[in-house]
This record gives sequence, C-alpha cells and structure tokens, in this order.
Amino acid sequence: MRRLVCFVGALILALSTVNVVSAETEQEIVNRYLQRAEKRQTKKLSWIAVNYQMDRINRNNDYNSFSNSISPQIPNADIPWLSQASTFGVDFGVALNKKFAWTVGGEYWLKMGVDNSGAYTYDPPLGAAVAVTNIKSEIKVYGVTTGMSYYLLNGPQPQQEVYKPALRVNGVVGYYHAAWDLWPEYENLNLTTGVADGANTTFEGNAPGASLGLGADYPLNFFGLAFSADFSYLYLNFTNVAWYNSQDEEIIVSYDGTADGRVDLELSGFRGKVELKRYFTF
Repeated sequence: MRRLVCFVGALILALSTVNVVSAETEQEIVNRYLQRAEKRQTKKLSWIAVNYQMDRINRNNDYNSFSNSISPQIPNADIPWLSQASTFGVDFGVALNKKFAWTVGGEYWLKMGVDNSGAYTYDPPLGAAVAVTNIKSEIKVYGVTTGMSYYLLNGPQPQQEVYKPALRVNGVVGYYHAAWDLWPEYENLNLTTGVADGANTTFEGNAPGASLGLGADYPLNFFGLAFSADFSYLYLNFTNVAWYNSQDEEIIVSYDGTADGRVDLELSGFRGKVELKRYFTF
C-alpha cells in the first residue's frame, strides 16, 4: 500500500511539472510571435523633399575653350562661358536607423547657353563664310540619383519627426543625360572621315556622377516640415557627347577642328542646395 501511494504521488508530481513546462513553452512561443509581429508593424520615418541647387562649374573646361575659339568666327554674337547652373529636384528618403538614411530622387537642370536670333555671319576655319539667322548653343541635363546620409548630430528617430537641428554627411551617386543643341551650320567633325558632316542634330551623351558634402536640417515644427541646406562637390563630366549619321559615324564638336580638340561637357564643381522636407511615416 505504501508503494502504491508513493507511485501515485510521483506520477502527480511529474504530470504537474510537464504541465508547467508546457505552459511556459507555449508562453514563450506566443511572446516570440508578438515580438515578430511588432517588428513587422514598426513604421519607418520617411520624407519627401523639393530642392533648388546652384552649381558653380569649374571654369577650366572644354566648353569655355570652345567659346573662346568660336567667338572670333561670329563677330556679332556672344557665346559666354559656362560658369554656373540652376537645378531643381525631388527626393524621397527613409531613415534606416538613428545614424543612417537612404534617399532616391531626380534632378533637372535649367537650360544653359544662348539662343540668339538675328543676322550673323559665321566664318568657320575650313568652310566658306555663311549667313545665319540663329546662333544657338543650349545644353540641357537631367538625371536620377541615390545616396546615403550619416548623421553626426541628432539623427532621426523611428516613428518620430526631427525636432532638433541635425547635421549629416552625404554621399550621392547618379546617372545623367546631356543634350547639346548647336546651330545647324556649325562646322562639326566626323571622326571617321576627318571633315565636317552635314547639318547638325542634337549632340547627346550619358555619364555617371558623384558628390560628397555636408548638410543640415532645421525643423520648422509645423506640419512635419523642415528646412535643409547642403554644400557639396559634384563630379560630372560627359566625355561621349556626339551624334551619329546614317552610316553610324560619330560626329563631335571640336574647338580646334581635330579629334584631340573634342569638346567634353565638364560640369563638375561646387554646389549649394536648399530644400524643404515633409516628414511622414509608413
């Protein structure tokens, strides 16, 4: 009888222990599930921004050499140097954590150059002088960009707008397209034949670009808005600007009539940006 009582007591104790262990295990499973669900539902601090940039283009560039060489050939026309450019853009950003943020966007450069109408005489080095009624040299540029920011001070918090001035380092890369329109009579250079090749169409080219700089955000504490200012250096040089004839021959602009005088559109330089951001979460 004593053995039976001991056996029953041991069985009850074992079953109780199993139930406690099972209950604890089930609770742990539930807790893990809730933690995972909470992580999945955590919102990210994001923003959309519109900006304006002023670019100070390096003056030592091929286009300015082209301007110097072409001006004596058209005495009454003025083809000024490239010295600055204005850019408008839109960006979308996401705060990845307290220190890093990722952005993606695009930018459009306002036209650079001149479009003069009037009575002009164009006297190219190799061809005969011709009368023209329009001297045009206009450059258009647009591109898409993506970048990362590292916050040195007051980085954004998850699900929380920026309430203090922030300081950051920015690195941006992009891919750009340039289109250069010259007057039809301009004496171009066919790289295959070594002579001019008919009336001009648009000279075009593509190039990667990169910039590195500093930026600051100042919260306006109204409707999730913040004002930002950035200063950076942009490297952007188009080395393949050309158009192609029906024989797929490359036609270029040259400031001295040779292949070595090919004009690259070198748009590198310092740039300043002002931006208005609107924060939100998703």
